[in-house]
Amino acid sequence: MDTVKTESFLRISAALLLVLTACLVGFDSQTKLLFYSIVRKATFRDMNALIVLVWVDSVAAGYNLLHLLFKSSLCSSWFKGKNIPMVSHPYMAWFCFFLDQATVYVVFAANSAAMEASFLAVTGSSIFQWMKVCNRFTRFCVQIGGALLCGLVASVLLTAISFLSAFSLFRLYSPNQFLVLKSR
Repeated sequence: MDTVKTESFLRISAALLLVLTACLVGFDSQTKLLFYSIVRKATFRDMNALIVLVWVDSVAAGYNLLHLLFKSSLCSSWFKGKNIPMVSHPYMAWFCFFLDQATVYVVFAANSAAMEASFLAVTGSSIFQWMKVCNRFTRFCVQIGGALLCGLVASVLLTAISFLSAFSLFRLYSPNQFLVLKSR
């Protein structure tokens, strides 16, 4: 399997996992009756980290799908007509590399922040007098846990995409001289 097919497969898989994460978190809610008269509904809007996670994963999935569309159809046909393949264009390779790096870091940071906030919901904190939320909203917490697992797998896939992006960038340069393009 060549790098283009591998990268396409990884991008599609990562985008599907990111969309799955955003949907699982965004549509998760549970309503409970507390103290015989108080009705409480738990949603992702109760934690700011989960709101950020939904937005970041949605944008990252959109970026990966746009990158796939742009790289496969539009740009290839433009550059093939001019005998300049997009993959070997150094400015485009640097741009894709930086965007892929930024995507990996932002998605990993959002997933890590959501995991930390969810850990506090599971364990509580007696110092701050925060109660354990997952004792009351078990289904909600299990679904958030599954979503966070999907987000973690998506982060690993995005890291692999970043490695492939770095490979396609640095194969354009000479191995003997530092950052000197290979002659065509």
